[in-house]
Amino acid sequence: MSVIAEVTAANDRYAAGFAKGDLPAPPGRKLAVVTCMDARLDPARFLGLEEGDAHVIRNAGGVVNDETIRSLLISHHLLGTREAVVIGHKGCGMLTFTNDEVHEKLGPESESIDFQPFSDVAERVRQSVEAIRSHRLLGDGFGATGFVYDVGSGRIEPV
Repeated sequence: MSVIAEVTAANDRYAAGFAKGDLPAPPGRKLAVVTCMDARLDPARFLGLEEGDAHVIRNAGGVVNDETIRSLLISHHLLGTREAVVIGHKGCGMLTFTNDEVHEKLGPESESIDFQPFSDVAERVRQSVEAIRSHRLLGDGFGATGFVYDVGSGRIEPV
């Protein structure tokens, strides 16, 4: 069975017992989570979140960039979130390459892309938290806290 067939079948089973179709769009816990797309991270599970509790924004590295800010602005101003947690993780793939290496692999058409690699997860989380705290359209009344998730233990550690 292909992976697509497997996930489609899983969705059929999920939908058969689905009873949360009336949840409101604004997240009930007034929280936004920014984290990495790494498949080892299940933020709902390790933060004890259910459907409807929080917005989860994922990208390579859990980096707060312009696209993340766009999502946080919508989350906060239109849907009522009051704070964000930024969660990096140990063993992140973004630690393993440089822009030059990716540009060399992908060729000249990729040279305009900043893949946003970093060399220190905790420092990148600090930078991301500061980007949220200092953004002129988020600032007042919108909190931001940073953590690093340990893929070996399942624990989050404050940054």
